[in-house]
Amino acid sequence: MTDRYGLPFDDPAPGPRGRRTLTVSELTARLKSAVEGTFYALAVEGEISNCKQWSSGHVYFTLKDDTAQLRAVMFRTTARQLRFRPEDGMRVVACGRLSVYEVKGEYQLVCDTLEPIGLGALQAAFEQLKRRLQAEGLFDRARKRALPLLPRRIGVVTSLDGAAVRDILRVLAIRHPSARVVIRPARVQGDGAASDLIRALRAITRVPQLDVIIIGRGGGSAEDLFAFNDEALARAIAACPVPVISAVGHEVDVTIADFVADVRAATPSNAAELVVDRADHVRARVDRARHGLTRALAASAARRRQVLERGELRLQRWPAGVVLRDRDVAQVRMRLQRAALARLARASQRFDHLRRRLDRRDVRRIVADIRTRLVHADGRLRARIAARRQADAARVGELTARLDALSPLAVLGRGYAVCWDASRTRILRSADAVRPGEGVRVTLAAGELDCRVEQTRDGHPGRSDRNS
Repeated sequence: MTDRYGLPFDDPAPGPRGRRTLTVSELTARLKSAVEGTFYALAVEGEISNCKQWSSGHVYFTLKDDTAQLRAVMFRTTARQLRFRPEDGMRVVACGRLSVYEVKGEYQLVCDTLEPIGLGALQAAFEQLKRRLQAEGLFDRARKRALPLLPRRIGVVTSLDGAAVRDILRVLAIRHPSARVVIRPARVQGDGAASDLIRALRAITRVPQLDVIIIGRGGGSAEDLFAFNDEALARAIAACPVPVISAVGHEVDVTIADFVADVRAATPSNAAELVVDRADHVRARVDRARHGLTRALAASAARRRQVLERGELRLQRWPAGVVLRDRDVAQVRMRLQRAALARLARASQRFDHLRRRLDRRDVRRIVADIRTRLVHADGRLRARIAARRQADAARVGELTARLDALSPLAVLGRGYAVCWDASRTRILRSADAVRPGEGVRVTLAAGELDCRVEQTRDGHPGRSDRNS
């Protein structure tokens, strides 16, 4: 019966010496089940090598030690949560599960977490980003901008719930009450805080006549301050059109934003002091100049008074033959006093005038006036170009109309025709140029006619026809 119908369907054919034969897929499936069922929660320590992140977002690398190596992969959704970038030579602890890749018959570690050994993930990410941005030149002193001399409008990007904004406003109100403060609230910690800070920074730069921006927050842990170590935020600070002061945490806290910003402040209060420090210096210089001018005027008046007194003494010692009346002496004294007072008044007016010019002298206002004149000049130039284009277009239209009027095609369009000989090499202008029976070609406004001459007539009235 077995020979007639073959082996039963449930029993595979026995292999050599009675052992069952497995396919490669079956063996690999059994190994996959055994491996993944046994090694499903692992923590493996090793050195990263051959690390590569594909365009799909998956990260592939090899963990190795002195005697062995293990392939590993971190898929895109997990790799996005890494706070640092895996690099060759970095020693890490990889946690995950062992899996068998059936297509190639290889086993690999599927990582769920990755932690550097001896250096936290946040610190590793900080050092990597710092090295990369420093190599690009974003920390160079040459690109740092000086703070404005007398800021009139100050932007602040921070949280409204923290103490940083209150400290900044308190210092500014004491040291520079005439300055206007524009606040753009933003989240300063947690998921999405870096993106919110970038949006706030870009929004506040659109405020007209903004002189300087303070961005920061109060103190906190490394995780709380990590939003200010974001690469996109660092590049947004570097691209800001006005000087930026970074005021993050306390003096011991250092972030990537501190390195990229034009000025780094130890605290938010210190940032406000740095902004108005220049204003205090200008006021002090003006006060010193006023005091110096007052002393110079007082010294000049004292010298002139001494000259006047010496003159009076000399007049009293003159010989009796030279006598000046008391009225003349009084008049001379009054003129001298008036001259001294007038000079003092002119000097005071000159000082007030120079001080007003100093208050009005603002580079931004001059630049704005120049920009306005350029806009007006551009408008006038565009208007002249448009008028010239219209005149040229009208001239072209006129010449086109004249050319159409002189065109032979226009003549044909009015019902006239051109008559050629049969070979179309000669235009016939007289009936004498052709004989009856010969062929002619007639060109019309639309198309041509092949004709044969039956008879010709003289073009002058009263003459007889010529027939063949």
